[in-house]
Amino acid sequence: MATWSCMSRCGACCYLNPAERPELETYLSPSELEHYYSLVGADGWCIHYQKETRTCGIYEQRPSFCRVTPDNFESRYGVPPSEFHEFAIDCCCDHIASLYGEESGEMLRYLDLVEGED
Repeated sequence: MATWSCMSRCGACCYLNPAERPELETYLSPSELEHYYSLVGADGWCIHYQKETRTCGIYEQRPSFCRVTPDNFESRYGVPPSEFHEFAIDCCCDHIASLYGEESGEMLRYLDLVEGED
């Protein structure tokens, strides 16, 4: 079974354009939604995303809605812990495909990462 993992120097989840995430109001509280919108830059990327290094400038202090954990996915999306890895991998693949392409180097690198861990 594949195991979810965050891939360094990817940043696909840092593209926060609300038009790309139409269901925000279903899993963010009003205060979280306000915080989310405050993080979206004019180009759709998080204002804390460091494009040169493809890293998060506030990683240790990032909001809870940016954290990929079984508990967070269960409370936000109703995903049982037993389905966490598959669901999180699908989310990452969707973001990577939409930004970089389904056959991009980023996608191949991500699939190698998650399929290589046991």
